[in-house]
Amino acid sequence: MNRKVRLAGVLVLVLLGAIVSGCIGGEETTSPTTTEQVTISWLSTQLNPPEERAFVQEQLLKEFKDQYGIDVNFVPISYADLATRLEAEEKTGKVTIDLIADLHGGLDFFASKGWLEDLSGKTLEGRTFISTFEKYATIDGKKIYIPWMSATYVMVVNKKAFDYLPAGLTQEDVMKGTEKWTYDALLEWAKNLKEATGQPQLGFPAGPKGLLHRFLHGYIYPSFTGYQAKNFDSPEAVEMWKYLRELWQYVNPASTTWDAMGEPLLRGEVMIAWDHTARIKNAIETNPDQFVVVPVPRGPKGRGFILVVAGLAIPKNAPHPEEAWKLIDYLTKPETQVKILEKVGFFPTVQEATGAIPSGPLKILAEGVAAQSATPDAVVAMIPNLGEKGGQFTDAYRTAFQRIVLKGEDPETVVKELGPQVKQLFQEMGQEIP
Repeated sequence: MNRKVRLAGVLVLVLLGAIVSGCIGGEETTSPTTTEQVTISWLSTQLNPPEERAFVQEQLLKEFKDQYGIDVNFVPISYADLATRLEAEEKTGKVTIDLIADLHGGLDFFASKGWLEDLSGKTLEGRTFISTFEKYATIDGKKIYIPWMSATYVMVVNKKAFDYLPAGLTQEDVMKGTEKWTYDALLEWAKNLKEATGQPQLGFPAGPKGLLHRFLHGYIYPSFTGYQAKNFDSPEAVEMWKYLRELWQYVNPASTTWDAMGEPLLRGEVMIAWDHTARIKNAIETNPDQFVVVPVPRGPKGRGFILVVAGLAIPKNAPHPEEAWKLIDYLTKPETQVKILEKVGFFPTVQEATGAIPSGPLKILAEGVAAQSATPDAVVAMIPNLGEKGGQFTDAYRTAFQRIVLKGEDPETVVKELGPQVKQLFQEMGQEIP
C-alpha cells in the first residue's frame, strides 16, 4: 500500500472517531436522537374556569408547541394553594415549577420572600409594554414579572346621554378623560338626565354579588383622598361620602339589586353605568353602535381607578428557565394578546396589540380602557392582597355605603368607627396601608 493510501485511511479513521465521540471542530455536539423532550410546568391562578382552561390548552399551548416544540403542563391553581406550594418548594430547594401566572399582589408578595427570578436583563422583541404596567412590574429595582393580561372597571355611556351634557363639558372631554371630566360634572350630568327623562339614568352594580365595593375603595376613595384605605376616616373622606349621598338621588334605585350592568344598559334602564369590563362586555357586543366606553371622572386628588394586572414570573431555581422564557415570549406577542382578548376578554399589556384589534365591539372596549390607562392624572389602585382578610376589607366599604348613603347616618361617625378596623387589617398582615 503506497503512502497516499495509508494517509487517506488514517484521515477516514480520525473523522469517524470524531463523529462517534461527538467532538468535531473542538466542540461537543449532541445527537438529535438523544435530546430529552422538555415539559414546562406552568401554574396559573388565571384562566381557570373550564372554557378558559380549554382555550389555553387546545389553542394557545397547541400553537406554542407547534412553534417551539416544547410541551407545557398547564396547572390551574387557587391563590392560597399556589402560595403554599411555591413556599414549600423554595424552602426545600426542590423546585418543580417553571412558570407562574398570578395577579400583581400575589407576585409582589412572592418577590418580597425572594422566591422569584429578576428578569431585568431580558428583552422581548417586537412589543412595547404599556408604561403603567412596566412601572408596577419593577419592585425594589428588580423586574419581578412580565405584564401579561389586564382588566379594569370603566364607565359605559349610551350615546343619547351626550345630548344632556352640562355646560362646559364636551363629548371629547368625557371620551378622552380630560381635566373637565370630574365627579362634579358627573353630578350635573346625572341631574340633567333625570330632569329631562323623568327617571334616574345612572347605574352601579350595588346588588349582593355586584362589585360596588371596588368602586368605593379603588375609584372614588383615591379620587377624593389620594388613597384606598390610608385616609379612610379623613375629612376628605367625609366630603366624599357627602358627595356620593347627593349623587345617589340620580342613581336608579334598582341598582341595589343589580349584580352586573350589561343587562340594565341593554334594557334602557340607565344611560350611564360603571362596572367591570367583563360585566358590560355583552352590552357592547350586542349593540356596539349605541354605547361607548369612557374613562371614569376625576376628583380633587386625581382620577382613581383599579388596574388588575396578571403577570408571568419565573421562580428561583426553576428547572427550565430558558424554555419558560420562550413561553413568556409567545404569550406576550401582540397576536397572542389579541387572541386572549377575543376569547376570554382580558386586555393586552402591549401597545401593538391594541392597534391589531379588528373594528367592532372589542375595539370599543379596548380603546376606552386604553384611554383611561393613559390619563395623566391617574391615581392607580391595585386590589390589596389580604388573603383571608380580603372579605373583611370589602365588607367595611359596603357597610359604610349602606349606613351613610342608603340609611342616612352621619358620615363622620361611620368612618371614625370603621377606619381603625380597615387599617388594622393591613397591620395584622404586615403590609403598608394603601
